[in-house]
Amino acid sequence: MSKPSGDYQPSRREVLRPAEYVGGAAIAAVFVGVIALVATRDIVLAAIGTGGVFIIVLVVLALLAMTIKPDAAESAELDDDAAERARREGDRPAGDAPGAPEGPKGH
Repeated sequence: MSKPSGDYQPSRREVLRPAEYVGGAAIAAVFVGVIALVATRDIVLAAIGTGGVFIIVLVVLALLAMTIKPDAAESAELDDDAAERARREGDRPAGDAPGAPEGPKGH
């Protein structure tokens, strides 16, 4: 049985998940930055490498996280959200939504 939407409290793991991604990207970036600094002794090159690796790893982790199939609890929550949204909107077809682009009218 699913909880009402007002009583939902995210778990500690759900709250800390973004911090895990940023932390993992930061660790990889610092590693590359230290290696670049030791190898070249150029702070600018090390900083550029650190920033680039941080962004790339963060984007890759986010994209990989989006590919993971949701588990049963997430699927139930998504279904509840979709049902509530449909109930609020009066179950209108997508083309009847306000501001929706109009299709071709014919010849």
